[in-house]
Amino acid sequence: MSDPHVTVNGQPRPLTGVPGHTNALDFLRGLGLTGAKEGCAEGECGACAVLVCRPAGEGSRWTPVNACLVPAAALDGQEVVTAEGLGSPERMHPVQAEMARAGGSQCGYCTPGFVCSMAAEYYRPDAGEFDVEAMSGNLCRCTGYRPIRDAALALGTPTAGDTLAERQTRPAPGPGATRPADLAAALGLLRDHPDATVVAGSTDWGVEANLRGRRAPYVVYVDRLPELRTLSVAEVIEIGAGLTLSEVEAGLAGAVPLLDQVWPLFASPLIRNGATIGGNLATASPIGDLPPVLLALEASVVIASPDGEREVALADWFTGYRETVLGPGELITSVRIPRPLAGLTAFHKIAKRRADDISSVAVGFALDISAGVVGKARIGLGGVAATPIRALATEAALEGQPWTAATVEVAAEVLRSEGTPMDDHRASAAYREAMLGNALRKLWAEAGT
Repeated sequence: MSDPHVTVNGQPRPLTGVPGHTNALDFLRGLGLTGAKEGCAEGECGACAVLVCRPAGEGSRWTPVNACLVPAAALDGQEVVTAEGLGSPERMHPVQAEMARAGGSQCGYCTPGFVCSMAAEYYRPDAGEFDVEAMSGNLCRCTGYRPIRDAALALGTPTAGDTLAERQTRPAPGPGATRPADLAAALGLLRDHPDATVVAGSTDWGVEANLRGRRAPYVVYVDRLPELRTLSVAEVIEIGAGLTLSEVEAGLAGAVPLLDQVWPLFASPLIRNGATIGGNLATASPIGDLPPVLLALEASVVIASPDGEREVALADWFTGYRETVLGPGELITSVRIPRPLAGLTAFHKIAKRRADDISSVAVGFALDISAGVVGKARIGLGGVAATPIRALATEAALEGQPWTAATVEVAAEVLRSEGTPMDDHRASAAYREAMLGNALRKLWAEAGT
């Protein structure tokens, strides 16, 4: 078994002795690679973005991630490229050259992160026109977005001999020596270390470690477990709990239209490149964007333990604020969504910003309407109770009723009373109640008959 290490800009760097709470950003800066910066320590600004070689089909893909959230130890066996590894003042990378030509760097603090996100899009295997949304997780404090956008749109395609482009033709490295090799090994570690913290994308635990000083006596990394990285679209859609949201989006390829409405509103590409569907459910946040949608889709959670496997309906998953039915030594392996899917679906997120924001209220709708009558209604809610919930009373008010403005108005008033909304810094209880009713009215206005 080799010593833990990560390859940074082509050079192996030892990870022996690096504490589990040390993030990749601090580790890299400790190596003298100070291009990546800490702007927020919670993955919102992208100043710390670096590239990690991740699996993609038969080859690999350079994927940008927030180095401030990823534990350095989680990179064991992986390959990382920082802004310094892309190019130098004497031999700039095409992305760096275009940023300089267009004047896209002002104070320069955010520039290395932008460059890494741009480079990932530059190397996207199926790249066509540059998608500027690829940089939506990067913030510029000097209002330099126009020249940055100009630089991005001026980029061409990688030329022959580009070593980073060539690297993508080969598979990404496998898990490092310090990780469990498979599900059985991971469950064994959880059995032997009942106080262990399970980490996948670390988009939640990383914030806790950075801002609240959280430390773990033992960490089990599960994001590369092969049993948690499967995806199948059949009579039942099954999504591996260890897949990142970006991988889920690509793998489903539009098979679940309701989820396609969530992805653009779920944080930023940098977060979706790390966050996993299993981690999102395990954190049990009452204001997460996925649970309301998965509740509307009647999803279930598959759990593994040394004693075997069990399946729990998501409606029964949450037991209290940030609490679930997940027991000691158990691990989420997948999420199942039954088919056929509802014909009328929608996701409404009410927040202070259009994107990359925490929801004040989130609503997932899934309705089956036949011959003008609502046959089945499933509505998931977030931000209005201590846990994500189903709007059971509203569902009952809709089912068996004609799909008309009158029915919607009655049901909207019922929906207003669902949950136990509270006043906080994001919204008042009265506002949340009003938004619930208006969400159903909006669904009717947009879908009609």
